[in-house]
Amino acid sequence: MGVARWLRRNRSGEQAGERVDEQTEALLSTPRPQGFQETASRLHAFNRYEIKYFVDEMKVPELRRELAARMDTDPHSPHGGYPVTSLYYDTPDLRFYWEKIEGLKFRRKLRMRLYGDPAECTEDTPVQIEIKQRVNRVTQKRRTAMPYGRARSWLDERKEIDCDDSQRPFVDEVTTLVGNLDLRPTVTTGYLREAFVGRDADLGLRVTIDHKVHGRDRDFHFGSGAQNRFTIPPRLAIVELKANERVPYWATDLTARMNMSVVRISKYCQSIEAFGLAPRSILGAPELIVPPDVDDRVPDDVFDTYPTHTV
Repeated sequence: MGVARWLRRNRSGEQAGERVDEQTEALLSTPRPQGFQETASRLHAFNRYEIKYFVDEMKVPELRRELAARMDTDPHSPHGGYPVTSLYYDTPDLRFYWEKIEGLKFRRKLRMRLYGDPAECTEDTPVQIEIKQRVNRVTQKRRTAMPYGRARSWLDERKEIDCDDSQRPFVDEVTTLVGNLDLRPTVTTGYLREAFVGRDADLGLRVTIDHKVHGRDRDFHFGSGAQNRFTIPPRLAIVELKANERVPYWATDLTARMNMSVVRISKYCQSIEAFGLAPRSILGAPELIVPPDVDDRVPDDVFDTYPTHTV
């Protein structure tokens, strides 16, 4: 589907709940991921609305209880959440970053995403190569999975890769983006994610809670063991409400009762600014201002030491 046609179909967000085209559906199902990777892949087969909030970690147990009363825990997610690590690609002058800061109605970014402990990542570990696009208020994600070593050869070394015919249009699109825009690894983000999925009338609803958001601007191999820094103060978690068409009233009422304000935040932009690759945005939330004497280094066992939660 051409970009112009896609834009027309999504201009007013009227098609927000529609599945992406058949070509993209094929990409999302080949090769078949397992466990919580499977859940993530399925859910990203939609155009969606996304609303983000900050919540103090001290309030997370209350939020978790409220969500559990109306939603199910992601059935493929390990108890207590699962690690997510993303490597973002951008131009030398940070085109994708500035498109986000300037609020362009049509924008996109390219990332490589790992589900699972990065310390265990090998050349054979499956990763997702993903283009995330936003048109007005609607988000679309398209992705394909492959072994980590193959993905690095493709994106970092710019070597051609063989793929199934169903994947070829997406692979060609990414290859063109990387070559024409001179995309290169820029920053990583990582966090521990808890996920809840809607039931009954709320089947299209997904709520995630992301803890201990961190990243780095060098040593980009997922398994390098390089030092990370918190890009969001660890006392704050990011809550995302994701819906195909609308967010249920009970969910917005819950965020209001817990004094959770909507925030405009991008984990990618936070990493860019945290490492001084661009000035901090004047639109940034005041909660993110960290005193200079605070140690923001992330412990090597950040995922191991996170407590297991109960509801």
